[in-house]
Amino acid sequence: MSARTGAWAARADRAADPYARPAPGLRVDQLRGFRIGVTSDRRSGDLIAALERRGAQVLHAPALKIAPNEQDSALVDETRALIRARPEVVLVTTGYGMRRWFEVADAVGLGAELTAVLEQARIFARGPKAVGAVRAAGLVDAHLSETDTTAALVDAVTESGLVRPRVAIQLHGFTDEEQLRRLRAVSSEVVTVTPYRWVRPTGSDRLSRLIESACSRQLDAITYTSAPGAAATLETAYGMGLGEAFVAAHGDHVTAAAVGPVTAQPLVEAGIVPIVPDRYRLGALIRLVCEDLAVHHVQVYRAHETLVEVRGRSVAVGGRSVLLGPSALALFKALAAAEGVVSRHDLVAALPEQLDDHALEVAMSRLRRALDVPGLITTVVKRGYRFNGVRVDTAG
Repeated sequence: MSARTGAWAARADRAADPYARPAPGLRVDQLRGFRIGVTSDRRSGDLIAALERRGAQVLHAPALKIAPNEQDSALVDETRALIRARPEVVLVTTGYGMRRWFEVADAVGLGAELTAVLEQARIFARGPKAVGAVRAAGLVDAHLSETDTTAALVDAVTESGLVRPRVAIQLHGFTDEEQLRRLRAVSSEVVTVTPYRWVRPTGSDRLSRLIESACSRQLDAITYTSAPGAAATLETAYGMGLGEAFVAAHGDHVTAAAVGPVTAQPLVEAGIVPIVPDRYRLGALIRLVCEDLAVHHVQVYRAHETLVEVRGRSVAVGGRSVLLGPSALALFKALAAAEGVVSRHDLVAALPEQLDDHALEVAMSRLRRALDVPGLITTVVKRGYRFNGVRVDTAG
């Protein structure tokens, strides 16, 4: 295990079982003030709804989408080749892919033949969803891999006891060439079937806006639910000339949340350390995002007898919640993070857009009015501004 992989695996230890009883303090407004990017297309509605129910503002920017399978003829040809090959071992990587495969096979009259061939094969499935889809197709003899990875499926073939078996593998839109190479090395024949393919959305600049928002400190977290989507997001960022800034943003102020280690791999290779839940499910991912933001993205300050809590873009002052704009939030965080006086020059540099001295004074005046805490931010003549709150340790 690499150092980076170990780092995100260690952070994932905080993940909770999504089916366990809610932890104390779990609230419907626990993501209030946070802005979260969602890069997935399939099942994005469930993820977005869950985040918004908890109070988050969501920026949805699918990096890839599953192509409407207008290339069904290619899938039909692959299915016919598999029926002719009569594989001894079949590897199923996704439940969605398995269902999509049988829909197409049934539509062209190949469902019965495909079922008959698979009934004679040893089937290994990557994860419980894939097992469920296999059983839904009437195939009860499906073995669950030890981990939800294609590598684990290839390990199952290696350990099956069969000598150079004929193998079929259902791919899932992201071809892992290394695992295919391993599979071919221990098999007499490998047949691939690809029930769905990823394509880039057209006519939308939402992904570009998401990347720009991350680089300008306007996002608190980004969720990734597929390796192709993560890789496409990074590729887009580098294509915009923002690749290094995008990676740096994840190390500074944006939490990267990946649904599993396969999804996380492109991020890890780019130098991003994502959080990954123990259970590779959306429910566990959502809970882990909530926990991580609560621990790492909430700051509490005391100014005399007033508590000021910062949650993403929201500031709670004495029971009153204020949603700050980008400039006001940048000013507040720059002042709160500093010890002592912050110069005008440094405050201007911290803003998402460059302002002159007059515009800085206007923005500072608006910030003071929004917070409405006398003496919290004071002007130091000819030097700059000082934040007079004290950080409160909320650990434990």
